[in-house]
Amino acid sequence: MIETDVALRPATAADAPRIAELFTEEGYPAGASAIEARLGHFGTGDSTVIVADHDGEILGFIALHVVPRFEHDDSFVRIVALVVDSGVRGRGIGRVLIAEAERIGRDRSSAFVEITAGHHRPAARHLYDSLGYDAKLTAYLRKRL
Repeated sequence: MIETDVALRPATAADAPRIAELFTEEGYPAGASAIEARLGHFGTGDSTVIVADHDGEILGFIALHVVPRFEHDDSFVRIVALVVDSGVRGRGIGRVLIAEAERIGRDRSSAFVEITAGHHRPAARHLYDSLGYDAKLTAYLRKRL
């Protein structure tokens, strides 16, 4: 299988068990009911979850928000989750999902796409680097509430 064998489509509630399985495999334990609830927050024009489907099997997904900027009259795309089944990594599915996020951004006249990846995920960081994402631009600060 290669990346052209996958169909991209919006996630539905019926996809929640498989998304939960993929997310749990990635180190973010979640049950199907939690994922189904989260999908409810992503069913707008500004937020979406897209799945990569191969013959009825979900091989990966991407969740994103299109965020308006206040300092400029445009927006940016924030990828908040990207997971590909570990058994099919390296076959271009992550690239296809990121390309879809970039297409959504271009369609919405977004200035850029941003994504974070921890240093403990070198394969993900390599993928983003190979696609032209610049880790040197990061100025990410966070405070727990």
